[in-house]
Amino acid sequence: MTTSNLVIVGFMGTGKSTVGKLLAERLGWKFQDSDAVLEEAQQTSIADLFRQHGEAHFRSLESKTLESLLAHRGQIVATGGGAVLAEENRACMLRNGFVVALTASPEAIIHRVSTDISRPLLQGNLEERVHTLLEQRKSAYDFAHTVIDTTELTTDQIVDLIIRQANL
Repeated sequence: MTTSNLVIVGFMGTGKSTVGKLLAERLGWKFQDSDAVLEEAQQTSIADLFRQHGEAHFRSLESKTLESLLAHRGQIVATGGGAVLAEENRACMLRNGFVVALTASPEAIIHRVSTDISRPLLQGNLEERVHTLLEQRKSAYDFAHTVIDTTELTTDQIVDLIIRQANL
């Protein structure tokens, strides 16, 4: 398989953007964060989109953004944590790239996102919300070509694993 793109999926706080940026740097590819691209196109934050229009509207915009991004080649695309919830998004990712799912322990995720107030799905009790969402999404990343647990790994180790597993 010739890899046209590397698509990084995973729950919030698993390292998608951090890993994606280093991976792009190492490979000389362009890095795209689908959430950042969506925010720029909409001229507002994801939190505001959720607040003003609801999750369904946001998910529709997310799907369109992902499809548009993956029409190009030679890039690392980090998706929003919930992008995998729609079957059309999973199919688009598999059609247009090598999909890497990043995971981490609930404790690591809670630690990593605990200071980020911009995540609309984490309003309320952080630990409870993370555990609930992880349970709801426990099989959501199974479609990926490979899964890497980032809990105990450095960013460099994760990037090395991805390059090896994607045969790049």
